[in-house]
Amino acid sequence: MIEQPNPMAEHRVPLPITAGRSGFQPRYLKDRLAQAVVWIGGLGVIGALLLIFVYLLSEVQPLFSGASLAERARIRLPGATVQPLHLSVEEQGEVGLVVGEDATARFFDLASGEPRGEVVLATGGQPLVSVTELSAEQGELAAALADGSVLIFRHRYAITYPDDRRLITPSIDYPRGEALLPFMAETPRTLAVRSTRGRLLLAAADTRGQIHLKGLSERASLLGAATRVEGPTLVFTPPLRPDLLLMDPLLGWLYVVDREAGELALYRLASSDSTLPTLVEKVSVGSAIRAAQHLAGGISVVLAEADGEVSQWFPARRADGQSYLAQVRRFEADLSAPTVIGVEQRRRGFAVGDEAGTVTLLYATSGEVVMQQTLLQSPVRHLVFNPRAQVLLAVGEDRSLAVVDVHNEHPEVSLSALWQRVWYESYDEPRFLWQSSSASSDFEPKFSLTPLAFGTLKGAFYAMIFAIPIAILGAIFTANFMSPEMRQVVKPAVEVLAALPSVILGFLAGLWLAPFVETNLPGMFLTLLLLPLSIPLFGYLWLKLPRTLRLRVPPGWEAAILIPVIALVVWLCFALAQPIEALAFGGNMQAWMDRELGIAYDQRNALVVGIAMGIAVIPVIFSIAEDAIFSVPKHLSLGSLALGATPWQTLTGVVLPTASPGIFSAVMIGLGRAVGETMIVLMATGNTPITDFSLFSGMRTLAANVAVEMPESEVGSTHFRLLFLAGLTLFVFTFFFNTLAEVVRTRLRRKYSSL
Repeated sequence: MIEQPNPMAEHRVPLPITAGRSGFQPRYLKDRLAQAVVWIGGLGVIGALLLIFVYLLSEVQPLFSGASLAERARIRLPGATVQPLHLSVEEQGEVGLVVGEDATARFFDLASGEPRGEVVLATGGQPLVSVTELSAEQGELAAALADGSVLIFRHRYAITYPDDRRLITPSIDYPRGEALLPFMAETPRTLAVRSTRGRLLLAAADTRGQIHLKGLSERASLLGAATRVEGPTLVFTPPLRPDLLLMDPLLGWLYVVDREAGELALYRLASSDSTLPTLVEKVSVGSAIRAAQHLAGGISVVLAEADGEVSQWFPARRADGQSYLAQVRRFEADLSAPTVIGVEQRRRGFAVGDEAGTVTLLYATSGEVVMQQTLLQSPVRHLVFNPRAQVLLAVGEDRSLAVVDVHNEHPEVSLSALWQRVWYESYDEPRFLWQSSSASSDFEPKFSLTPLAFGTLKGAFYAMIFAIPIAILGAIFTANFMSPEMRQVVKPAVEVLAALPSVILGFLAGLWLAPFVETNLPGMFLTLLLLPLSIPLFGYLWLKLPRTLRLRVPPGWEAAILIPVIALVVWLCFALAQPIEALAFGGNMQAWMDRELGIAYDQRNALVVGIAMGIAVIPVIFSIAEDAIFSVPKHLSLGSLALGATPWQTLTGVVLPTASPGIFSAVMIGLGRAVGETMIVLMATGNTPITDFSLFSGMRTLAANVAVEMPESEVGSTHFRLLFLAGLTLFVFTFFFNTLAEVVRTRLRRKYSSL
């Protein structure tokens, strides 16, 4: 039948869209509002990330801003006709002290050069030969007199506030009495004096090249009276000319310096006042030594050589346990004939002056030349910092004195000190170390971020090794093979696990799992080995069962049968663990590993962290991966099955490639969670910053380190800003991997979008 055309169809007029009162239908308004909200929210997230990045960068930037010197005043050194032997400045940087060879201590104002007091030392009218520091913290000095005796005195500064203005009143006192300490029968060429735990040790060199040692100790009686016991004067001849003696504060080492020959000898001091020191080693520096000084702490010695080189030395031990004098580092400083070294009192920083009047600031731990600036028009003869290292006094050969304000907040920070091995004091080789604080003011901070970054990657690696197979394979089975009824129970149950606070997981891991793993270590290994093998083995045996028996289990419910199998295998592993440990490992697997393999076992280790953090990561990876697999269009899998492919071939050839962008995103999001995890790592590890990839050692991550140390760090300090640098490193790390993940995911989606 032929359909007749409708004449009215040609005259139809399209009806106008009925609009609301505002000119838009409600659905269009809602759509535009939703679009605006999403757009504003996205910009807000990007803006928040940028603000976080800018804030972290602003806190970190001062670490690399360098140092600066600003001249405050230029005055003349008091005592125009007297040779200065010692120069110092009090903590506030307002009053200076110069001790001259006329045995007079002159205090002066650093701003104007005006006298602030003058004290004649109790030397009985004898001139001074040399002055050396006994204790920088206490302000104690020891002066050698022409008759060979020694005077110990101290400069002190009383601070008062009359009319709300600070007034510093300097004074001199004698903490060990005004009586001179008899030492030598002749004028000493150089003097070194140290005191610790009631024992005072004097060392001096005479004109014949011999070294004299004398110990004095104070003993308290039952009634509280103190008596001084003098030991014998020991004399020995070193294998070099003793131009300078340097003794460490703990009376353990004595350095002997031969300036012209450029030689350095190290002696081990005895604990007894009647035993001669032992020569450890004599080394040749390479050129004449123009200046030598102990760094803060009294362990390291820095030498300024005639050829402009500056080097650092301290005692270390070889593999056989023998001590030797190690040249730790050489500084790349462009110096012209060094003349003097001035050291900071509380840090490992120091300054070197030269014949051209130039002062160079260096820092030992970082091995860096901080800055260099010309301060004087004549050769530098004295350099001294105040205790806070904020004021530097530089005295020239013409007795001109430059008072300089020093801004050098973070000299210990450099890229090499943060990321490369550093040879720290009292260690036998360069190492990666993070140790930010100690009870002693002589402590050398160790700020290597390498062990923290290594611990972050180590914890994430073991967590992902544990989590990825369980989460991905579980997601594949749940989305592809599990019955809808069982999936509705399993998927929400796993997702609820993600809501469990990480602090609870860390608490359980630290207080229950770690001791359990230590006690049942063989059982843990048997479980990790046999459990993955038992599941496919059970599947194979299941297929060999009669078909009538297998059909009694509804399709998709096979996983429920695995529950008792898994429980039985785990029970069997732990039941066999004790006999196997007794038979193969002598009853203690940890001791056997330590003895036979050299592997130490820490109770809170990477194995515990991997399990605990893996449990925290599994729900995230599982949920996203399962959604990606389940969302693969059904017509793709059905078409593959219709063409004769098996379910496994369909899974591997169609479903997984199509879902690969989502699976990859799940893995990368899980990795980000593992990298940024704090509480589990904090509570389930020994929190030790070491670079050991062993499964049985602990770690410290960047996030855990920030959580532990931020409350105790001083605001604005190097430690404080380095914690922000750790946060910035973590931020950049996660941003890089998330960006990489997005690029890979986009390419995978583009590649498999044609399926």
